[in-house]
Amino acid sequence: MSIILTGSIAYDYLMSFPGYFKDHILPEHLESISLSFLVDEMVRRPGGVAANIAYTLGLLCEEPRLVATAGVDFGEYRQMLEDAGVDTSGVKIIENKFTASFFVNTDLSNAQIASFYAGAMADAGMISMDDLGLTEQDVVVISPNAPDAMIKYAVECQALGVPYIFDPSQQIVRLDEQALTQGLTGAHALFVNEYEFNLLQKHTRLSADEILTQLSFAVITMADAGSRVYQNGVLLSDVPAFPPERILDPTGVGDAFRAGFLKGYVNGLDLVLCAQMGALAATYTLEEIGPQSHCYMMSDFINRFRTRYDDKGALDIFV
Repeated sequence: MSIILTGSIAYDYLMSFPGYFKDHILPEHLESISLSFLVDEMVRRPGGVAANIAYTLGLLCEEPRLVATAGVDFGEYRQMLEDAGVDTSGVKIIENKFTASFFVNTDLSNAQIASFYAGAMADAGMISMDDLGLTEQDVVVISPNAPDAMIKYAVECQALGVPYIFDPSQQIVRLDEQALTQGLTGAHALFVNEYEFNLLQKHTRLSADEILTQLSFAVITMADAGSRVYQNGVLLSDVPAFPPERILDPTGVGDAFRAGFLKGYVNGLDLVLCAQMGALAATYTLEEIGPQSHCYMMSDFINRFRTRYDDKGALDIFV
């Protein structure tokens, strides 16, 4: 089973605010909000949802296929991903455009305020799943991207009979009811966080049960409360988060969770064990600054996993 990752490739501009956003937001004046935060530091890191997932999967000894658009400044980034084991042959370079950019400011409580510039990502609709030679044995992950491209990929996967995991995330607010419903219809599975799941219900006007019962499985992440795993609409388990040794930056934690989960899933492990792998992968990212700064060997991952979870030897297949 091959993993095809669609979604954003971006550069992340990460800023740190030495205070709390909540101290400067006046709820009674939200209609006229005007705020500026002086930050202590800023760094530029490689990022983007699809690329972040790909990077962690590479660390976990998979060779995911990244299918996305990037700008003329992608050369060095491409090499880094390939060095990590990512197949970048599906990345289309858009001439005269720069790679998408994500600007995020994080306060002392790890609350974030972010903006995203699409750049080359806006042309993601130029890519077609029809051209990739996909089979029913592959799995496509449809992560945040140009909204038209996300729904195009979903429709194409449905026509091809290729299973896909719908991961609308930040783009829920940019997709209308028809598009979101279309993306869910025929999806094999769903990745969302708890807040996004509530938004999805609001914007599709579907109940939680109506969404969950049409999916083979769904994973709802809940920050430090862990994750909730459903199969065919039935709650399988609440999976606790893996406790970090330190917390430096939450950027990309959800992407790393998806990578850890997918590593287990494509290798036939049960869904709860997959979510536990996702939890540890997420923690490795939380402990570093930037979504692709973590680095470890598969043996390190397994040894640390077993300090918290009991896989009953299942992870030996990765040794």
